[in-house]
Amino acid sequence: MADLALEKLTLNKIVWPGTHDSATNGIGEPVITRWLGECQTLSIFDQLVLGTRVLDIRVQEDRHVCHGVLESYHVDVVLNDVIRFVSETQSEIIILEIRTEFGKKDPPGFETYLVEKLGQFLIPQDDNLFDKSVSEILPKRVICIWKPRESPKPSRGGLLWNSDYLKDDWINTDLPWTKFQSNLKHLSEQQPISSRRFFYRVENTATPQTDNPVVLVKPVTDRIRKYARLFISQCVSNGCGDKLQILSTDFIEGDFIDACVGITQARIEGKV
Repeated sequence: MADLALEKLTLNKIVWPGTHDSATNGIGEPVITRWLGECQTLSIFDQLVLGTRVLDIRVQEDRHVCHGVLESYHVDVVLNDVIRFVSETQSEIIILEIRTEFGKKDPPGFETYLVEKLGQFLIPQDDNLFDKSVSEILPKRVICIWKPRESPKPSRGGLLWNSDYLKDDWINTDLPWTKFQSNLKHLSEQQPISSRRFFYRVENTATPQTDNPVVLVKPVTDRIRKYARLFISQCVSNGCGDKLQILSTDFIEGDFIDACVGITQARIEGKV
């Protein structure tokens, strides 16, 4: 964001590069189970340095990161990486989504813990935020969206954002073309970002299926993750370039970041 015109860069002009299952580097046991659940190989800090600006973190009752039945490090590792990054930069805003994993129990006292840990950096929930420029929002840096499964969701107007503010339409498939078309269809049905008061995420990832003999994550996700630029160009040519907001992927790479930055720059210049 520091390389863009911050006074012209409103939140609803940004195409946010995100990672799916962000904190799965090193999940499970090497060789034995890691290949079943690892969706990123970079640490959270290294993802942020590369250009990731939306993080998808799944937790369980003991505050450890998890992906299904596999678990990884304590969520403190994630938050410390986020704090380190925003402390070492000046104008980068991050969307940090933390949710209780499906089938798991909420970590006790987790909302209070997040506020205590991130308080000085948190951007309070505000429906008017989407029209504000990055320069108006700074020095606050983190939009933290907390999605518990059973506990009450964060109250409107507080320091944490609730599930109403981050939406997506997930299709569980290992067929890249099916996923690609579904993503375009659901995105086309959304309001333009200029009138939207929530973040909408497109997941540029296919997921392994239990009835498919190929169950490793990476070979399946590799089928679609390199088509980010094609997806963006199809959004523009299909008339929904003004609807794309968050685009997330597995095993994030620099060219994915470049694609998101490119359309963000085009929006600032009024070309999209």
